[in-house]
Amino acid sequence: MKNFMCFDIGGTSIKYGVLKENGEIIEKDSCDTEAYNGGKSILSKIKNIVNKFIIKYSLSGICISTAGIVNSEEGSIIFASKLIPEYTGMKLKLELEKEFNLRVEVENDVNCAGLAEAYNGVAKGFNSVFSLTIGTGIGGSIIIDNKLYTGNSFSAAEIGYMNINGNDFQDVASTRSLVEKVNNIKNTKENKLNGKDIFRLVKNNDKDCIKAVDDLLENLSIGISNIALILNPEIIVIGGGIASQDQYLYPILVKKIERKLIPYVFKNTKVAFAKNQNDAGIIGALSNFLSK
Repeated sequence: MKNFMCFDIGGTSIKYGVLKENGEIIEKDSCDTEAYNGGKSILSKIKNIVNKFIIKYSLSGICISTAGIVNSEEGSIIFASKLIPEYTGMKLKLELEKEFNLRVEVENDVNCAGLAEAYNGVAKGFNSVFSLTIGTGIGGSIIIDNKLYTGNSFSAAEIGYMNINGNDFQDVASTRSLVEKVNNIKNTKENKLNGKDIFRLVKNNDKDCIKAVDDLLENLSIGISNIALILNPEIIVIGGGIASQDQYLYPILVKKIERKLIPYVFKNTKVAFAKNQNDAGIIGALSNFLSK
């Protein structure tokens, strides 16, 4: 069975591992991205990691999931935020294929998270999938018959900018928005509460946190209902750090969605929380590679 070197490049960390073509993770690790050093530094880190593993394993390809808008045909970064200087325009596929004489495929990290769930997660076996990744912002991906739909300019499913009651979706339904809201309510600037703190307080019946989470779920349910009505996928998958709170969130969210959807559409739309968590990027990168 073939082995593949897989990367998940984020603004904070680079997760990487060697995976078999069936998705089994043989070995994995991570390192700091040190994004402030720019795109060339990231490319250098990737090359160093591949050099380390190419001695140990016979590799059949390099699979990359990365932050930024990606031209998946060229394997280049169309646009990346200021957090990673000089990453925009980086030709990852070209540079790495030239260096290692191995095929390289590159795709956006949110798209890879969706592919991971279709490959061996909660969306396996479904023909039409919409996946949301909720974190600092909100990203989306559309998968039909195990193929990504990336749109006319590789920016399909940029749902974070969808309008929800006069606000960007990601400004009222992301983990970042929840953290900001609770810290403002509690005036906790010095000892800032994070997402885990907030859900711990929810379980201790903190009224402020319960209300803030309920508001987030209300906004999230509006966005999800719109997606269900426009695309009519078989399953909508919710990923990101928030997925670890699925037992608390799921029943509340589903009731809110039910109130907003036509009964027939609701009945035929499954909502689920992602399974792959921190490994989603590398698994999705592999899935993307194998689908080419």
